[in-house]
Amino acid sequence: MTTTGKRGTALAALVTAAVIGAPALSAHAVSGKPETDTGHAFTARLDIGAGTKACSAVLVAPQWLATAASCFADDPAASVRIPAGAPKLKTTATIGRTDLTTTAGVVRNVVQLVPRDDRDLVLARLSAPVTDVGLPGVSATAPAKDATVSVTGYGRTKDEWAPLKLHGESFQVDQVNATDFAVHGTSGAAICAGDSGAPVFTSAGLLGIASRSDQGGCFGTDAAQTSTNGVVTRTDDIAGWVKSTVESAPFADFNGDGVEDTAVGDPKATVGTDTEAGAVHVVYGGGKGTAQLDQSLDSVPGDAEAGDRFGYALATVDYNKDGYTDLAVSSPYEDAGSIADVGMVSVIYGSPAGLGKGRASDNYAQGEGNGSLKEAGKEKGDLLGYSIAAGVTRDNEPYVVIGDPGEDVGSVTDAGSVVYVHGATNVFLSQDAGLPGSPEAGDRVGTSVAADMTNIVVGEPGEDIGDKADAGGVAVLTHNLGLNLKPILRAGLDQDSDKISGSAEKGDAFGQSVAIIPKGTNSDSIIAVGAPGEGIVGSDGTTNVANAGAVYTIDFPAKSEWTQLRVIHQDQPDVVGGIETGDRFGETVAAINLAPGKSSPSWADTQLAVGVPGESQGSTAGAGSVQTFSLLTAPGDHNDVLYAGFNKVPGTPGANQHMGQVIGLSPTQIYIGMPNGPQAGGSVYEVPWSNVTSYTTNAAADGNVTVLRPGTGGIPSGGKAFGSAVR
Repeated sequence: MTTTGKRGTALAALVTAAVIGAPALSAHAVSGKPETDTGHAFTARLDIGAGTKACSAVLVAPQWLATAASCFADDPAASVRIPAGAPKLKTTATIGRTDLTTTAGVVRNVVQLVPRDDRDLVLARLSAPVTDVGLPGVSATAPAKDATVSVTGYGRTKDEWAPLKLHGESFQVDQVNATDFAVHGTSGAAICAGDSGAPVFTSAGLLGIASRSDQGGCFGTDAAQTSTNGVVTRTDDIAGWVKSTVESAPFADFNGDGVEDTAVGDPKATVGTDTEAGAVHVVYGGGKGTAQLDQSLDSVPGDAEAGDRFGYALATVDYNKDGYTDLAVSSPYEDAGSIADVGMVSVIYGSPAGLGKGRASDNYAQGEGNGSLKEAGKEKGDLLGYSIAAGVTRDNEPYVVIGDPGEDVGSVTDAGSVVYVHGATNVFLSQDAGLPGSPEAGDRVGTSVAADMTNIVVGEPGEDIGDKADAGGVAVLTHNLGLNLKPILRAGLDQDSDKISGSAEKGDAFGQSVAIIPKGTNSDSIIAVGAPGEGIVGSDGTTNVANAGAVYTIDFPAKSEWTQLRVIHQDQPDVVGGIETGDRFGETVAAINLAPGKSSPSWADTQLAVGVPGESQGSTAGAGSVQTFSLLTAPGDHNDVLYAGFNKVPGTPGANQHMGQVIGLSPTQIYIGMPNGPQAGGSVYEVPWSNVTSYTTNAAADGNVTVLRPGTGGIPSGGKAFGSAVR
């Protein structure tokens, strides 16, 4: 900020306060005094396009900034309208570093833009949360005329083109309009180039962000220009929109256009003449078309071969933190030369043109790459990639967790293991190296895996507990690495634990499925564990219904001991359905926090979907169903069921369709994979969350279910098991 004494130019003549052509290290600041108050460390500095532009911003939530949309506009003088999605130019944000000569604070990539079309404002999602920086809060009250407000930014000063410290100054409000308000510098200070997006605030919180100004007295401005008039984009009147946006869960966006995309696995698809080579079908949202990924393409590692089953498991993650969602795809039955079913996992990168159209894919296979994978031997039936999970840790480190349940540990066959890929290397985890217990034949560690930003969950459904064969167990680890560079073990869970209800029994398969969500913003988690082989004693107190199944939910705090939350099954008060032999409730589980930005999510935000593939509908055996629950209430308080012909799910129940074998969850819908029919070749049902009472108190289903299937909507015909995996 500069200090001049006069105000002159009309507001209509104000220019954007973004720096054009700024060098990468030129973090400029409002022309006032250097900031010594670390309480203003919420002010961020943006580098857009490796020095193409520089702006300021404000941290409004741990993973979100607010700034000026004009910073990202091609020609802000003509229009500040910008598209949603990944930024066109690579953008980094420096947060918590008020003195750029230090290493304080953090640097994050900006990976998603959510603009407001009615004003010069955009919310920018960061690649990972920022902790230990106080937030200003967003005021819901407009400033009064003549009120004094503060502005802090990284723009030019009176005599510095590229200052290295955050600057701040006071301004006076002149006039409040519908979407902005006018200010001038109370002591001649001005909003300068590089200050676009700078926070404008009082002790009551954020009022808006700097948009444009006359820049009188700023370095490089004509000396005849003395006006310190400026315009601030209001945030107070849209505080609710800001709150809902920053609390919302991200969705898969492979082409970065701000519209949700879907990937569907068909691992039995024929590619060329190779049966069950497998394929993944990508449906781009907003009518942007479809694409098929398979190993016959140059962009996909490996070769299409009969029986590979590419697309068996899927996971989404922005693996290179560029704003485009990437897709991890497994082919667990991939052969390695003459060795059958060794397995492989590929990460296919998103780009403006979609998956596989930009950066070359990464590949994870035994005997290849680096780390423990490079040293591992290939063995028949390893099934690397039988399960996969992927994400980014709270330390901004991307990871992939790969289940390898057929791995032999020493001479112990099918003991199983997990490969944890983190950063540039990877490690194996097994029951003689990082996981609890001892390797036993048929433990099948890694049959299921799940992870959030804090913890990793590994299912061991074949684990024997005492003399109870296949009773099952679960291991929980943290992403923090120990001295051996492996994730640190936090707990081993099984039904012989005093903290888990019931007791271990033969064939319970505790850990056949696992899921995990962040409970809030403080690194706590909630874990769900499926035990589909669990026998349930009926309400008569004597009959044990075999393989009825149950799901256990675990509260897993970051800094205290875990506790069981609940046991969920179909013989509980107000829970839909009833226990039947062979229901296998919990064969699959999926969970999502629909508002991970809330410090304390509500019951409707924390959703659990449970697959019941053995469920009979009337006299139709094996028709299956999906049941939904809130993870924060008693099972019967908020639960619902999805099956053919109910809650707008199409069709009628069919024998052995096993609805519930495949479930995926997104912020907008429940994906139900139907590879066994009724549609020939398989299908996927996209059910809006509004259709289930686990999400809303409205008992009336009010959303149409979309059906994805081969031969329609641009998806090629000829599917074999379309819907075997969906993300």
